[in-house]
Amino acid sequence: MILDIFPLKSPVDIFGVILFIIFASSILSKFLRLPNIISLIIAGVLFGPYGFNILDQSLAVTIFAKTGLIYIMFLAGFELNITDFKINKNKIITFGALTFLIPFVLGFIVFSYFFNFSFQSAILTAIIFSTHTLITYPLVANFPRKNIISIVVGGTIITDTIVLFILAFFTNIKHQLIDLAIWSVLFTLAFYFIIFILVIFIFIPYGFRIFLNKFSNDKSLIYIFILLIVFASAIFAESIGMDIIIGAFFAGLVLSNFSNKIEIVKQDIYFIGNTLFIPVFLISIGMIFNYKILFKMGSYTLTFSFIIVAIFSKWLVAKVVKNIFNFKNEDQIIIFGLTNSHAAAALAVALIGFNIGVLNTYILNSTILLILISCLLSSLITSKAMKNYS
Repeated sequence: MILDIFPLKSPVDIFGVILFIIFASSILSKFLRLPNIISLIIAGVLFGPYGFNILDQSLAVTIFAKTGLIYIMFLAGFELNITDFKINKNKIITFGALTFLIPFVLGFIVFSYFFNFSFQSAILTAIIFSTHTLITYPLVANFPRKNIISIVVGGTIITDTIVLFILAFFTNIKHQLIDLAIWSVLFTLAFYFIIFILVIFIFIPYGFRIFLNKFSNDKSLIYIFILLIVFASAIFAESIGMDIIIGAFFAGLVLSNFSNKIEIVKQDIYFIGNTLFIPVFLISIGMIFNYKILFKMGSYTLTFSFIIVAIFSKWLVAKVVKNIFNFKNEDQIIIFGLTNSHAAAALAVALIGFNIGVLNTYILNSTILLILISCLLSSLITSKAMKNYS
């Protein structure tokens, strides 16, 4: 039977279907006047293992999807101006603290007091709300107020770093390590993070200058070397207990200092990422959604509360930040649109929490549903805000 060939196994078949999805989604988005991000995520649902089962999370799809996630964070760092970053550092720290604390505190209170979660379960559930993935970042490339984007991107790195530290802490508690060992792990992570920053900001600029002195006119070699730096930074970050997105972001931040010297490849950097890698990442987000969980939630009140807390808390952060810094209403909408979307980091927390027995299946399923809803909502909000701004 023809259905026996699904999910596809041949790399050629998989890549061909991915190209078709990207092409068809782009055409459909223009026809329906929808953000392309939405079309790609929905396509992932339809073509994925819980839809028509044409694609699954095979190695080929995973490689492109991970590359897309790394690419988003690399571009976020690459497009930041170091000078603007330093000028806005106080706002970045404030936003980073608020975008972690407000969702965390609200989530902890709701699930600790109203759903009687244990201390550990409430903590891990709450940090899911603190996370966000900048999937709508490509939509704000032409946003004129770059300082707003700098604040959001910088705050994202802060909150994700805090979440990873907390996740490491409670993972070790579950493994029944003594208090001394737990603090030793956290101290080690902090020490490695400092080493990571020193390596990124000293050795990469030094090595890249030497490279450009010898190969400044070799377009393809420069592009490959940039990707090598980005992935090496991501691997380095992961090897010391951080997330790949942190490594990719800081690599982009360092390479942004060389923006004027690599003009010959800048368009290629954006073109390849936005055309191939990032779309596959968005497709992969849709692929993890199983519509059957809607009928197996077990507690619709819990799931509804989970999604409302996640969305409301990020809206509240945007509102508070707008009032503190006297931003415009449009800025608040952009901030909410960028930070409302939950994806890779939220799923990582939910999966690890589930695997160590701290989070139950209802939270895991609710997280997957949140990823779909928040990504679609963020896409609509950010796209509409950009149209209104222009």
